[in-house]
Amino acid sequence: MRSKADGIGNQELLDALRPYGFVPNEEQSAKIRAYIELLLRWNRSISLTAITDPVEIAGRHFGESIFASKLLPVENCRLVDIGTGAGFPGLALKIAVPSLRLVLVESNKKKCAFLSEGARLMELSDVEIRTERFEEIRPENIEANIITVRAVGEFKEILRWSAEALQRRGHLVLWVGAEDSTRISSNSSWTWQPAVHIPESQRRFILIGRPIEKSAQVR
Repeated sequence: MRSKADGIGNQELLDALRPYGFVPNEEQSAKIRAYIELLLRWNRSISLTAITDPVEIAGRHFGESIFASKLLPVENCRLVDIGTGAGFPGLALKIAVPSLRLVLVESNKKKCAFLSEGARLMELSDVEIRTERFEEIRPENIEANIITVRAVGEFKEILRWSAEALQRRGHLVLWVGAEDSTRISSNSSWTWQPAVHIPESQRRFILIGRPIEKSAQVR
């Protein structure tokens, strides 16, 4: 029987990612497997994830993250991941879509050290790591095409900040529960796409929106 310390086999990885519509190539598979091993090794010292089974990490973290690329084109975009933690969804999306220009925002210095090591080990270019809270960053200097938020609950402040940080026709992508999805999508200052149920989950969704231009709001 495979133990958690054995990592994840290639076929196990393919099976874990299949529900999310992503089939990694050989290089992507190697990077995901190496990242999972690195994550579990660092997780013994600092709290990065409560999930310690490699197969579950592949699905819950990588699969759920990469699933967003099936709902919104991210190629050649500047993507800012708020509160990225262990690099999800940002680094997972970067492995899936190498042309992505990525900014990871994480206030915890130890987690940023892990992210730096992960990006170095995966040989990922165009990755900027900012050891800050998003509220400390001037939004007008971000120039994001896409902002992602997977594990942060300060939605009111995130919406306000993102409205200023997104470039014209940019999108905010949220991983949320059913109640938050309903509540957030009622915000009339944003245009929201129908929430999409995340595969293999019970009550979790991806919600995508973009701010209504100020000129349109006053008509």
